[in-house]
Amino acid sequence: MTELIEKRAYAKINLGLDIIGQRADGYHLVRMIMQQIGLQDRLTFQRSDAPGIRLRVSEKSTLPDLEQMPTDDRNLIVRAAQAVMDHYGIRSGVELLLEKHIPMAAGMAGGSTDCAAALQGTAELFETGSTPEELAELGVRLGADVPYCLMGGTALSEGIGEKLTPLPPLQGFRYLIIKPEFGVSTKEVYQAYDALPAKEVTHPDIDGMAEAIRRGEPAGVMQRLGNVLELVTVKLHPEILRIEERVREEGISATIMTGSGPTVFGMIPVDSGIEPDPEELRRKLKEDGISSQVFVTV
Repeated sequence: MTELIEKRAYAKINLGLDIIGQRADGYHLVRMIMQQIGLQDRLTFQRSDAPGIRLRVSEKSTLPDLEQMPTDDRNLIVRAAQAVMDHYGIRSGVELLLEKHIPMAAGMAGGSTDCAAALQGTAELFETGSTPEELAELGVRLGADVPYCLMGGTALSEGIGEKLTPLPPLQGFRYLIIKPEFGVSTKEVYQAYDALPAKEVTHPDIDGMAEAIRRGEPAGVMQRLGNVLELVTVKLHPEILRIEERVREEGISATIMTGSGPTVFGMIPVDSGIEPDPEELRRKLKEDGISSQVFVTV
């Protein structure tokens, strides 16, 4: 009987994000190119003699203010574990330990990827024999990005995010990730987008990007970076434009905001010779009045 399971939960970025409509229930219909990156949280699952689900945050976590993170059923990790246990009629207890490194409210699916890892880890711990399709069905009820986080890699995401088409792995890049300390309200961003006149919106070439990935043409991917939400997010937080300027000053021309923000990333071809210094970039941004977390990952 399995007693201990460890899972890694990887962050994602949006190489392309387009909105093509809205359902009657208010959910937006999207077309996105999703890319998993190396920045990760870690989850440990252990059986417990006591019934129920207990979530703790590891001292190895690197994010500030984690004492404010809920560890009850307000947390997607707990809700995911509960969903698996309810679905399979499991009455045993489980203890979860979260080592948190992915910034929160960053547009990188930190909550959704932890949720996906919790679905997988709980199912494996209790040896449910769950299929990926069964876990995805449970996951989409918890968040639109969860099915993608279960699958990972490079993918075209459609519908509300649950319709996924795997794409060939996008190789040959590192990513400079900059998460400013201020937060963004996803609801506020989408409401602002809905109020935009259609003529002000420039839609990214999602089909062209997907084809460039299939053909193994990295230049075609970089040329087509696009996010329809950036237009409204930068109006709320013009600091995002300054962050992108700093990224370009590093010699990285392909840069854009991910998700509803506020995180910005830059794509660095591995053969470019570009080696950004996260500490130096963090210092420059602080001089600009923008406190940020800065990472370089694969």
